[in-house]
Amino acid sequence: MKMNSIILLLFVLFLLSCNTPRHVYKGYELVWSDEFNGSSVDLNNWSFEIWKAGRVNNEWQKYTESTNNYKVADGKLYLTATKTGENVKGGYTSTRLSSQGKKEFKYGRIEFRAKMPKGRGTWPALWMLGSNKDQVGWAKCGEIDVMEYVGFQPDTTHSNVHTEYQHGSTDFHKIIPLKTAEEDFHIYGITWSADKLEFYIDSPSNITNTYSPTIKTEDNWPFNQPFFMIMNFAVGGTWGGKKGVDQTIWPQSMIVDYVRVYQKNKSL
Repeated sequence: MKMNSIILLLFVLFLLSCNTPRHVYKGYELVWSDEFNGSSVDLNNWSFEIWKAGRVNNEWQKYTESTNNYKVADGKLYLTATKTGENVKGGYTSTRLSSQGKKEFKYGRIEFRAKMPKGRGTWPALWMLGSNKDQVGWAKCGEIDVMEYVGFQPDTTHSNVHTEYQHGSTDFHKIIPLKTAEEDFHIYGITWSADKLEFYIDSPSNITNTYSPTIKTEDNWPFNQPFFMIMNFAVGGTWGGKKGVDQTIWPQSMIVDYVRVYQKNKSL
């Protein structure tokens, strides 16, 4: 085999190793994705949110844009929380990325493929907020928690919906056992239409939670507008730190393989 052919073959193999095959969903088309195949966060898709510790939920981490807290490598995004001081609020740093004002979508199938970190005190999340948040505030804008994970409940995932009608501790919070959340990558997704939200893990047929008020009002159904996506890794806080924070486990990373958005094929 000639040298040029060998180089081409190696390049093709490299590309294949960096890309997870894209699902083909009948009636849907892929309209946007971030496959994290570069060497840095794509600022056309995401913004870094720089926050002080304790801004929300009494969380212990400061959100930074430091490369100590994130990297893009081998076709994956690593969001890393690390201990930088005492085992108290302000003693940790991490990263929070938002697609607000850059990538916002109304309806469709939204998927995050990710692997969870380990340890007591970790609190990563893959979620969405209504694009009118800055105008009407939370929770009137609506919130879709596609997946939340608290390390004191290993191999247990959570999904939830927050609205003006009901937020915080809601009737729509579902607890979903997943034995390999920390060991393997899983797809955390929603199928979102004008009528309902269906949450699933790994396949749209594996529905784990459904939200569909019979009578939709402004207070219980803000899900008729575009939403933006958030990926963050919190430490401690009112929920993540409910059983304390293990100071011996850091650094820890939530690893995201891709984010993909499918919408109904208009040609059908």
